Amino acid sequence: MQYFKPEGATAFVGDCMPFFHDGIYHLYYLIDENHHAALGGLGGHQWAHASSTDLVHWTHHPLAIGITHDFEGSICTGTTFFHAGTYYAYYATRRRDWSQHLCVATSSDGIHFKKSPANPIFSPPVGYHPDHFRDPFIFRDEQTGLFHLLITAMLDPYPLHNLGGCLAHLVSTDLVQWEMTEPFTIPGLPDAPECPDYFEWNGWYYLIYSNGGIARYRMARHPLGPWSIPRVDVLEHGAAVMKTAAFTGNRRLGAAWVWWREGDHDNGRRQWGGHVVFRELIQHPDGTIGTTWPEEMIPALPPVPWTPAELAGEVECNSDKITLSPGDGLAVAEIVAVPQDARLRLHITPGIGTSLIGFKLRASEQMTGGYDLRVLPHEGRVELFDQVVTCVDGLNQPFTLDIIMIGGLIDVCIDQRRCLINRCPEQHGDRLYVVTRGRTNDRSLGIMPLSLT
Repeated sequence: MQYFKPEGATAFVGDCMPFFHDGIYHLYYLIDENHHAALGGLGGHQWAHASSTDLVHWTHHPLAIGITHDFEGSICTGTTFFHAGTYYAYYATRRRDWSQHLCVATSSDGIHFKKSPANPIFSPPVGYHPDHFRDPFIFRDEQTGLFHLLITAMLDPYPLHNLGGCLAHLVSTDLVQWEMTEPFTIPGLPDAPECPDYFEWNGWYYLIYSNGGIARYRMARHPLGPWSIPRVDVLEHGAAVMKTAAFTGNRRLGAAWVWWREGDHDNGRRQWGGHVVFRELIQHPDGTIGTTWPEEMIPALPPVPWTPAELAGEVECNSDKITLSPGDGLAVAEIVAVPQDARLRLHITPGIGTSLIGFKLRASEQMTGGYDLRVLPHEGRVELFDQVVTCVDGLNQPFTLDIIMIGGLIDVCIDQRRCLINRCPEQHGDRLYVVTRGRTNDRSLGIMPLSLT
């Protein structure tokens, strides 16, 4: 399922809604047609479903929740919840007038759902914009027994233009009658905070929501806050609208999708929907979160031939290591005959003054074309084509870099604690270049292959 896309040129993965229960990881996701263009732009989304017990072998199920009525313009993002022997799928229906209304479907097996005849169970009240009332996420406060629904919403009116986006907050004692309370949070970001997620993990409580497709998180020591903002609050820029679920062994896995590019061109504008991507969450001692690749989901790819050659500057190459000493310019090494789909794991030891550790992926002769992967140690910055991660600590010390090139995607894992993925569809060169630049007397850079698998 890693990097999965449904069959068909116009079929894509949209928002993911992972759920874990009774040893099974369920991936419910919006199946998208032509980048949110179905049914006059309403989306026409429906809940697709796949499940696994080991993240390796997956079963694809029939649609979990489909469009069955003429008034349904889209079955929007939501969440699944298990209580007292029943699976509850909370979602929003986008109607033909673009208004959004909360609905629920139930199931005895998590596969076959039946919509409630009481739908909609809640509609936007006065003070909330009718076109922004979606993405319900349900959780139960185990201390009080109260059920909570967090809703993507927009306060209307609001004194600041386009900054009234909030998570509306409903509570219930019986999953039948819901009462509106004060907003759970008003982030102060443009538009509405989408696709909320909430969980407890090792004594910490986490709240996730997405803005512009970028998933941000908040953390607290108590179930309902107060919430604090970590120094790096973005889970990942390239993986859109990440939501998470537990997994066996006190693990937590995120699922998201990678933006498509219009016309499948490098310079194409971002389009809604794409391939699914999974991340394993890493919890640091201070409660902050990083991401890495789930080990079980790393695809088997052909080896990169480790045959580096000196190209420019002072470079020493052998079967175990590349050492580059740039002096006052660049040092460049070249590897040829690199497969289009490949994985490369590297152990990198930068010199004290190394200011750039660069790679040209899928490049052609004379380092033309290809995609830039740039590590800037002094800035704590990693760039992949037109995606960036910042505040990456430890890049001026030895670290690992794991690179997967597969289809139109390039996926990078930095030291098993930060990830960066980008859609790179057009360049197909078979060369890989390693580039470094220094700025003090100690400028040498050592790169060693960890494994060529």
